[in-house]
Amino acid sequence: MVSVPRLVIAAPASGSGKTTVAMGLMAAFSERGLDVSPHKVGPDYIDPGYHALAVSSPAVSSPARSGRAVRPGRNLDAYLCGPERIAPLFLHGAAGCDLAVVEGVMGLYDGAAGQGELASTAHVAKLLRAPVVLVVDASSQSRSVAALVHGFASWDPEVRVAGVILNKVGSDRHEELLREALGESGVPVLGALRRVRAVRAPSRHLGLVPVAERRAEAVESVAALAERVREGCDLDGLLALARSAPPLADPPWDPERETAPARGGAEADAGGARPVVALAGGAAFTFSYAEHAELLTAAGAEVVPFDPLRDERLPPGTAGLVIGGGFPEVYAPELSANEPLRGAVAELAAAGAPMAAECAGLLYLARSLDGEPMCGVLPAEARMSERLTLGYREAVAIGDSALAAAGARVRGHEFHRTAVEPGAGPEPAWGLVRPERRVEGFVQGGVHASYLHVHWAAMPDAAVRFLAGCAPRSG
Repeated sequence: MVSVPRLVIAAPASGSGKTTVAMGLMAAFSERGLDVSPHKVGPDYIDPGYHALAVSSPAVSSPARSGRAVRPGRNLDAYLCGPERIAPLFLHGAAGCDLAVVEGVMGLYDGAAGQGELASTAHVAKLLRAPVVLVVDASSQSRSVAALVHGFASWDPEVRVAGVILNKVGSDRHEELLREALGESGVPVLGALRRVRAVRAPSRHLGLVPVAERRAEAVESVAALAERVREGCDLDGLLALARSAPPLADPPWDPERETAPARGGAEADAGGARPVVALAGGAAFTFSYAEHAELLTAAGAEVVPFDPLRDERLPPGTAGLVIGGGFPEVYAPELSANEPLRGAVAELAAAGAPMAAECAGLLYLARSLDGEPMCGVLPAEARMSERLTLGYREAVAIGDSALAAAGARVRGHEFHRTAVEPGAGPEPAWGLVRPERRVEGFVQGGVHASYLHVHWAAMPDAAVRFLAGCAPRSG
């Protein structure tokens, strides 16, 4: 049994302010010297970047936090990873923390389309046995807020809505009316935030601009959110509520244990050379689940980050390449101008090295992106599109690849406003089976490139399979 103080920050609907409140709480508790573990329900990559900043930014530093390792923002997605992995993944990420804050997704009870509660914030809260704090946009209501909160608190008796934070409160009198109404609801008010000019958080075609592209501004924004939450919320009451969460009986997720079956139970040879797997990062490639690198490391790799915008060479000895999602379309001229690195990537692919490219990685490996030359590994042209492609997918591997054996079934997520032509190569990466049937992506030599984002925690053998193709390389 493992006890982790924890809160789930939810809302009746998107746009209520749960991201603002979650980030503010993470930063405010970090200011107090608590070791805060940040989590996000759903597949979103951008919010976890802000969460990691909120618990580690110099603007919210304290002497008690000095020397601690930076905690990455981690996702908890019951669709991608399966409900059975949510508590173990949570316990892995939250190990040793003083408090875990889990930001929800959409409205509290909104989940995967047509599949009931699956992957909803409520579903994850139940799996974690965590108290829920409901963030309510109170800007256009007074007594009606009690009916709203009562409805959400009573809809599912297994979901413990244990507190309310009122957002966009107009005045002292407005707050008084709201508190009076909620006094009979049985759900305590744990905070009230005034309606103020929004903290600067610029958006783009896929949501917030990632932290890596605006770090200095983001640090200021997080500090401002911490101040708002510190002044408007009952931090002691929220911490007491978090500490009321019961112990969890699940074993923490362990990348060593997860990869052991595919490795035949063999331990990585600590004395031998570990194949270098280069992991693309920087401002253009910000989408990556922390567990991917952890699984590769457990499987025996030396994972080395690099920035395709700045580095003209791959890390020395690179034997495999992982390029996740991000916004290469924003940096197409700069990526194209880095000809030495584009050439190195093409040479690595020609040598048969395994490459796993998702979404942004797919675009980078194409011949061109919006007319700018890219790596030319794939016989495809990429461009921005007016159409947003978004949603969960079920897929099957068409043939053997660096990531999966033919016939392997996976669950993934698409999120892009770009298109590639053609959409699939002679050997497609995946055959999508739900909600639509089509083939997409490319398997070419050691390259596996696709729009589909998958979570390797649900397919840990992918890390071992990928590493098996990584022949030691010099240089």
